[in-house]
Amino acid sequence: MASVMSQLRARELAESWIAAWNNRDLEALMSHYSDEVVFISPTVLTRDDQPSGVIRGQKALREHFSEGLKKFGANVRFTLLDVCAGVNGFAIYYSRETGAKGIGAKLVDASGKIVEVRVHYHAAQQRLAEDAPQAARS
Repeated sequence: MASVMSQLRARELAESWIAAWNNRDLEALMSHYSDEVVFISPTVLTRDDQPSGVIRGQKALREHFSEGLKKFGANVRFTLLDVCAGVNGFAIYYSRETGAKGIGAKLVDASGKIVEVRVHYHAAQQRLAEDAPQAARS
């Protein structure tokens, strides 16, 4: 059944997700996702060389995030800029340590687990969304 997520719940989920990234806590990060998650992002193209831009399943998503954490190490830093609540989900507007700003639109199931994510970066910042550590771009 469709319902509009409260702004408070959307912010709680967003803050927890951001904290998991910033703490480099893969288990906490993965606790947000369902086993059948579908993840669509430009980083799937750049990091995984996956032409569809789509990852299916929590195991594959865990590998994708693990590689990102390894690549960026202590430099990983997400900053929450805003949160919007929607029908059965929410969207997070955030910035990354690279300077890129992105939006992650997340659809959740009845238990609150994320079942679908679509990540979008500003076209002018697409290069910053790619997985090149800050020091390597200087």
